[in-house]
Amino acid sequence: MMSLDDAPFLDAANPAFSLRSDPVREARAASWFARTPYGLAVLRHKEMGELLTHASLIQGSQNWPELNGVTSGVFHDWWNRSILVTEGDDHWRLRRLVNPAFSPKVVKALMPDFERIANDLADGFIAKGECDFMAEFADPYAARVLCLLLGLPESEAPFILRTSATMGLALGVNFPSVTDQVEAATIELGDFITQVLAERQANPGEDILSIMVQAQSDGDRLSAEELHNLALMLAFAGVDTTRNQLGLGISMFMDHPAQWEALTADPSLDMAAATEVMRMRPTITWVTREAIETFEYRGVTIPKGTVIHLYSESAGTDPDAMGDAPFDITAKRARNYGFGGGIHHCLGNLVARNDMAVAYRVLSARMGPPKAAGEATWLADSGNTGPISLPISFTAL
Repeated sequence: MMSLDDAPFLDAANPAFSLRSDPVREARAASWFARTPYGLAVLRHKEMGELLTHASLIQGSQNWPELNGVTSGVFHDWWNRSILVTEGDDHWRLRRLVNPAFSPKVVKALMPDFERIANDLADGFIAKGECDFMAEFADPYAARVLCLLLGLPESEAPFILRTSATMGLALGVNFPSVTDQVEAATIELGDFITQVLAERQANPGEDILSIMVQAQSDGDRLSAEELHNLALMLAFAGVDTTRNQLGLGISMFMDHPAQWEALTADPSLDMAAATEVMRMRPTITWVTREAIETFEYRGVTIPKGTVIHLYSESAGTDPDAMGDAPFDITAKRARNYGFGGGIHHCLGNLVARNDMAVAYRVLSARMGPPKAAGEATWLADSGNTGPISLPISFTAL
């Protein structure tokens, strides 16, 4: 039995600290949790699964701006009105209205366009045998897919990429040093979304945003503010997480070329590849909860107001759940929590899993295993992480 004071300490707020480092592994071996500057960190798979849906916890991300000294502003106010931090009946109502926009039928109809975009981008560098994967594939792919979801011309992709990527800096541990840039990008992208919503309301199409504009259930509809908040979250999260996760995936395949060859040989492993990447190298390195009351869990008293970060990668590589489980897209695994869980399970997870699977499948059919072709640069390995640049070389197939 371990008390809060006796638990290991992890300096997760330090931009130089890695959530995949030996101190995290050592803490996981010693305890199911650790202390951090933000609150508690949950390190093991079983406990993460239980606490994701614990009745005494709510989604805790509303505290993230304040934890970083951001107590006002457009980003702060939007974040604290978003579906991400809405709870109870209000959250279920929003999900009920928005779920049809992310149905399997809608996502299946998008698959040919995912493939078209992936092949179009690959055409630009395959013959060279090298590229900066982020600049030439992951970034434009994520932005063009988002334009598809919003019903925008793909010419808007650079704007969507620039503003959403800057907003995405808010989810890393360097947030305090980039608050002005995040605020400016939130205003710029938010104003753009306002214009797009006006157009969709006047002339709805068949895109996901149009479905959201027209959504209703038993006469209930999304308000103008709810629509704006949801659309801005879609633009913000849809680009940043996808591009980061694709880059992290390629970095894993660089270290495990036999797995890339397995995917080339069997393209039906594309979804398994996307899932295994998220188990081993998730861009969302932690999922946040907050205690709404003091409660006991595994002999530990957790006070009301405690912020809890559930470490996705640490849980996904927990030997108690996964055994000796190296990166292997052919293996059957216990569930990983890259998309969270419970009431706050990622709304767009079906879109994200499929667009990533398509990207891996298309690329593995056109190029051999990727290799490092220069020095990569990275976001901090806490909060949301991923490559900034990722130079690779390969043999064209």
